[in-house]
Amino acid sequence: MTDTRQVVVVTGGTRGVGAGIARGFLAAGARVVVCARRPPGKPVEAAGATAEYRPLDLRDAAATHAFFGEVAAAHGAVDALVNNAGGTPYGLLADTAPARQARIVELNLLAPLYASLAAYEVMRSQATGGSITMIGSVSGSRPSPGSGAYGAAKAGLENLARTMAVEWAPAVRVNTVVLGLARTESAHLHYGDAEGVARVARTVPLGRLADPSDVGDACVFLASGRAGYISGAALHLHGGGERPAFLDAAPVNH
Repeated sequence: MTDTRQVVVVTGGTRGVGAGIARGFLAAGARVVVCARRPPGKPVEAAGATAEYRPLDLRDAAATHAFFGEVAAAHGAVDALVNNAGGTPYGLLADTAPARQARIVELNLLAPLYASLAAYEVMRSQATGGSITMIGSVSGSRPSPGSGAYGAAKAGLENLARTMAVEWAPAVRVNTVVLGLARTESAHLHYGDAEGVARVARTVPLGRLADPSDVGDACVFLASGRAGYISGAALHLHGGGERPAFLDAAPVNH
């Protein structure tokens, strides 16, 4: 369970991993506000509770600042923020226009920065402070062909979280969930049909892709009092990582 009736904001919380995170907090008893540019196709619900949706373009720093003030005024606090919004289409660097690459960095690095700054302004004055969790990616720590700008942004996001953890302590804890391969409603765009998804899953030591609920569980833990001494950390949620290619290429049995 989260601490008593936490108020939690999940960016990009209307679908996919974000909806899984929102459902995790709802199931733990939190009051959840999700934001995205477009409303969810259906309400985000769990345990008989429904997340509140508010529209927001996180790339607009002024609108993001106003959003967190409005949430705090409506609910009395902002106890936790999960910076989940992000993503990228596939595109090799040399084949993608610089303006598109800039938009990818803006969404995956600058938008979480804007949201964190706005949340900090609320959290810093609360007696209980607050918690911020970045949703990072294994793409930030290894080569990411086809998603180079995204990987670079996620690398920057993890570094940003560590800096915030130092600058904003002790009032606000900041951590990163470093997510590996995940199965959502858009998994086919990255991995192909069901057989393609199954083949990709077999490359993960635990034998499956992450479910959005796995990410939700990790975020609920990091926002809870049980993680009260965890800040500036990176929790790797990748099922054991990726099997090194050389093991399959080597002429010995591994």
